[in-house]
Amino acid sequence: MIKRTILSLGAAFLSMFAVNSHAAYALNLRAPATEIASQIYDLHMLILWVCIGIFVVVFGFMFYSIFKHRKSVGHKAVQFHENHLLEVVWTIIPVIILASMAYPATKTIFAMKDTSAADMSVIVTGSQWKWAYNYQGEDVKFISTLSTPQDQVQNKAEKGENYLLEVDNPMVVPVGKKVKVLLTASDVIHSWWVPAFGVKQDAIPGFVRETWFKADKVGTYRGQCAELCGKDHGFMPIVVEVKAQADYDAWLSAQRDAAAAASAGADKEWAKDDLVAKGKTVYNKSCAMCHGSTGAGIPPAFPAMTGSAVATGPIEGHLETVMNGKNMMPAWKDVLDDTDIAAVIAYERNALGNSSGDFVQPSAVKAAR
Repeated sequence: MIKRTILSLGAAFLSMFAVNSHAAYALNLRAPATEIASQIYDLHMLILWVCIGIFVVVFGFMFYSIFKHRKSVGHKAVQFHENHLLEVVWTIIPVIILASMAYPATKTIFAMKDTSAADMSVIVTGSQWKWAYNYQGEDVKFISTLSTPQDQVQNKAEKGENYLLEVDNPMVVPVGKKVKVLLTASDVIHSWWVPAFGVKQDAIPGFVRETWFKADKVGTYRGQCAELCGKDHGFMPIVVEVKAQADYDAWLSAQRDAAAAASAGADKEWAKDDLVAKGKTVYNKSCAMCHGSTGAGIPPAFPAMTGSAVATGPIEGHLETVMNGKNMMPAWKDVLDDTDIAAVIAYERNALGNSSGDFVQPSAVKAAR
């Protein structure tokens, strides 16, 4: 047992120096991309050096005393009991050290909580296991879901550079603008964490929490849910793309055009096969994580779609469940557009081992709102 433990520790120690196993290994915090993250980094370094200084002074003095005043050279222990001067000194010095660290830390905390004078606001809603973004005043909203191929997740293909940290729809913001993030959750507690921004805030069902960031550099920044929110907690990444103002405006215009096209699509009559084909994409993006790509579900937490009472029962009940949610299932009416809701219902009722033959038009979903 002891031999095995020694070998394990030795292997762990040697692996620290292996180039291949730690190609991207870093010993410090991620490079800051906001003023708050820079302050956090500076605080981290300040306190690290204070701790190192205390270590050197205390242990240096201790080892010096042990060596110079050892019994073998004739020294005798000196008693310092009730030495008031010494007691005052070793009380005041730690107080001064703590106060010198507490002041900048408190200043940074207050700055982190100051969401006033924001240039834009985004409502971010966490749900198992995706993020929904709603840009206030811009009529832009979308769902951001893990886009890492399942072949990589199942070890059937080589893992990519940003394994489990890539999404289909990243959050996009302009550089140099203060972005207020209003956080909530639809099911369990999540946590929106982007290390390069110095932002980590819990998203709690029934509550709205505030945080903010102002990115200083154009680029792509990655994070993930930092709360243990369920069995697929590790599949809930966050990606924020910071763009120049002109590029952000172009992205915003494209999002509005897509929303307008989706709204127009809700007013036309769709063929069943077209809705089913579109519904497969919507299902795989929004539903497969819980109900499985084949509709088999993940019992007992998430029921199967194949042969379910919802997917084979009255279509009115199916529509009600998708739009307003049920139990752990979130409401999709404020996230998916009318066409997507109609499409996913058509797919669930006419695929995944079901063949009800019926479907609902987007116009009926629009009327149901």
